[in-house]
Amino acid sequence: MRVLTISWEYPPVIEGGLGRHVRKLSEHLVRDGVEVHVLTRGGGSLPREDERHGVFVHRVPEPPFPKDLGAFVRWVDAMNADMRALGRELCDRFEFDLVHSHDWLVAGAAEAVAKQVARPWLVTVHATEFGRHQGWVQEHPQSHIHAVERAMVRRADRVITCSRYMRSHVARVFGVRSNRIDVIQNGLDPRDLEPVAEDLGELRARYAARDQLLVLLVGRLVYEKGFHLALDALAPLVRRRRDVRYVVAGTGTAEAELKRQALRLGLTRHGTFLGWVGDDMLHSLYRVADLCIVPSIYEPFGLVALEAMASGCLCVVADTGGLREVVPGDGTVGLRFPSRDSDALGKVLEDVLTDDATRAQLVAEARDHVLRFDWGEVARQTRSVYAALAGGGADTGVSLAGRASR
Repeated sequence: MRVLTISWEYPPVIEGGLGRHVRKLSEHLVRDGVEVHVLTRGGGSLPREDERHGVFVHRVPEPPFPKDLGAFVRWVDAMNADMRALGRELCDRFEFDLVHSHDWLVAGAAEAVAKQVARPWLVTVHATEFGRHQGWVQEHPQSHIHAVERAMVRRADRVITCSRYMRSHVARVFGVRSNRIDVIQNGLDPRDLEPVAEDLGELRARYAARDQLLVLLVGRLVYEKGFHLALDALAPLVRRRRDVRYVVAGTGTAEAELKRQALRLGLTRHGTFLGWVGDDMLHSLYRVADLCIVPSIYEPFGLVALEAMASGCLCVVADTGGLREVVPGDGTVGLRFPSRDSDALGKVLEDVLTDDATRAQLVAEARDHVLRFDWGEVARQTRSVYAALAGGGADTGVSLAGRASR
């Protein structure tokens, strides 16, 4: 089976979790006997074509994208035009069994290429504009993105979501039958989370003393991630006890307001905003923190929680979205609090930070729990969807330079 995967990011071009997802899925599909070609964007010194861990990568050179959302939408349109052109060239060289695209950013190119070769079009929805903006999608450019997503989901032959929550969300928001949507959770490879800091003790000492507890917040600093709720919960805790420090790792549109909030709450002297950090630094932070808070208002899956648990960091998460499927509600591997309730979060933090034995037990149980989120299983489930869509086409194998017969 030969598949054309289309994504706006793929290593070494990484903007967030989507690129990492596509990479791990593609590499494990290759191990399962699928020939995977990824159509993505590049630029600079990156080659137009290369092979990475068995995956054939084809790149369209694109300029850096603008930060203004309206201009970004126009940039996305231009990228899709370039991807359509290269996609058609690839279809002249290789006979694909189906097209698999990820999120709205490449929907135009994916639909056009799938139609050209009369092959099934599979879409993975990682998140929605409706969810990110709590339903406020009436004004441009949110209305444009929402419309693209709706058309994409309705026109695709099949849809994958990363959680049961997202299947229900996508069906309801876009008015499609849930039996057209497959749920395949994200995977995790604990080997990818190895810390690189030579001295983790030295790293921890930058942010907390030996007798202090270190709380970690990580992710895009945007409203739907709920970091403002975590700061509200931390403020009274810090006032009551002086042994709590915090670190915020990430950047985003809410960063300036979160810093102002920390100043108003008297938290500035008790923590650090690190800005953007690379994976290497992030994996080390997981290892040195005592607790990670994931306070999301909207969360399709909850990869941060999974990574933290795999790294031996206790997780406290909002009881919402895909987080419910990552952290069970029985309190055996992590703790939940009612979404949007900073007072409840504060109570959970107070209780668990004063109970060393409970923290240790939760961390131990979580290490076993995360092993069920296996990329090999994700690939097997995805391959089953491919087979059903493509009619169980036989495997084929050609080199990147080869030309498949049409």
